[in-house]
Amino acid sequence: MSGAVAAIAVLLAFAAVWELAAERGEAFRATVRRAAARLTSGRVRSVAEVALALGLGERLARAGLAGRFGPGAVLVAKLIGIAVGAACAAAAVPALPGRLGVVVTPILVAAGFLAPDALLERAARLRRAALVAALPDALDILAVGVAAGRSPTSLMRSMAAGGGGPLAGELAVAVADLDCGRDQATALEGLRRRVGGPELAALAAALERSRRLGSPLAAQLQSQASDLRAHARRRVEEAAARAAPKIQLVVALVLVPSVLLMILAAILAHSDELLGSLR
Repeated sequence: MSGAVAAIAVLLAFAAVWELAAERGEAFRATVRRAAARLTSGRVRSVAEVALALGLGERLARAGLAGRFGPGAVLVAKLIGIAVGAACAAAAVPALPGRLGVVVTPILVAAGFLAPDALLERAARLRRAALVAALPDALDILAVGVAAGRSPTSLMRSMAAGGGGPLAGELAVAVADLDCGRDQATALEGLRRRVGGPELAALAAALERSRRLGSPLAAQLQSQASDLRAHARRRVEEAAARAAPKIQLVVALVLVPSVLLMILAAILAHSDELLGSLR
């Protein structure tokens, strides 16, 4: 009960601060900036600098949420996480023995602060997995188009316009960079940096090598697509190999004891008949 009261109090305090900020406007924001600068020795003076220091923009981009949420929303989520962690600590500390609450309280508060980051990283991993899964087919399309005489830029523009999913979105960003006047190497480097991993790095290297040296591109793209499919097949086989011991553990610890208990229950239920037959 005390934890719920503490959580409500913290949320009301945040609401009051929000209303005060809306009423006071620029004066309140200036006060916040001065306080932040004083607490950080002049290194941070605004919310944008806090977001930049925490790398929130990059994390939102990797998670594919940059167009839906801003860094300010993540900061608000962090504040709410701190409030929830503090409320959980207030509810749990009275039940903890000794001075364990001194250790648990900062852990819960830190967990609330880091929870939005963990959710963003999970979204980024799922998005990258979906992108890598769609990459072999995209490489085959690029290889066929290049062999037919089309340029990689026009092919990427067609895939970005006609496709869906994270890969099409990233290709659309790369094509937009090219349309804005950036060279191919810079656009591909931005694509590789946003997605991460060796898959996009190999594609960027192949495209740049073909542009600079005139090396045949179709064969390289087909080879990369084959390697990605082989790697995905190995991952599935490894996951299946890891699943077998887990299934055996479930059988040994759950199914076998449950069957033995059923047999024992049947024996106990008919114990009188069994003992009578033995006499």
